[in-house]
Amino acid sequence: MPVLIQPGRGPQGHRVKICGLGRPEDVEAAAEAGASYGGFVFFAKSPRNISVEAARALAVEAPIGFAKVALMVNPDDALLEAVNSAVPLDMIQLHGKESPERVAEVRARTGLPVMKALGVAGEEDLAQIALYETVADQLLVDAKAPKGAALPGGNGLSFDWRLIAGRSWKCPWMLAGGLTPDNVAEAIRLTGANQVDVSSGVESAPGVKDPALIRAFTKAALA
Repeated sequence: MPVLIQPGRGPQGHRVKICGLGRPEDVEAAAEAGASYGGFVFFAKSPRNISVEAARALAVEAPIGFAKVALMVNPDDALLEAVNSAVPLDMIQLHGKESPERVAEVRARTGLPVMKALGVAGEEDLAQIALYETVADQLLVDAKAPKGAALPGGNGLSFDWRLIAGRSWKCPWMLAGGLTPDNVAEAIRLTGANQVDVSSGVESAPGVKDPALIRAFTKAALA
């Protein structure tokens, strides 16, 4: 039976998302550390990819109050239906090249809030964010994947945080990209982000979450 937790918030209302959870101990470590969200990756090329059955088992046992997010990359309707019908989710995260129209369609089809990930490398990438701020429920401002990269995120790369310093959008947003226990506090200070997302920055190897790093990251982000 899932237990009730109160998701951690820092003095400024900060929230943490730990993405790429694959084992019961990962979910437990993230929830106990005070993370508000946990991400399950449904993308075959990722070392964090998880089956629908495994995600369901983790989600069913996740503590009440711990938001369960399904990360998908350009999903077709069949994948959306398979995941959404089997896994008790709280949010869909779209991490591909989905158009604003597709974001709205996914939101309507699943009946779930949608977070749209958008990659940033330079000033020229910021204009696209405005195209999504009225159709998505949240935005994930991430480091842009290099050309030819196999993964759209989770590459351990960051971008110049000063590019988004002081910016705000019409919906809540989350900062991602190259965050670690050592730099997350500085990233929050420079960008003003109230929410942060991490995956590779709390791993001992690709796809292997480290409970100590999860605790350190969450502590630094919520301080």
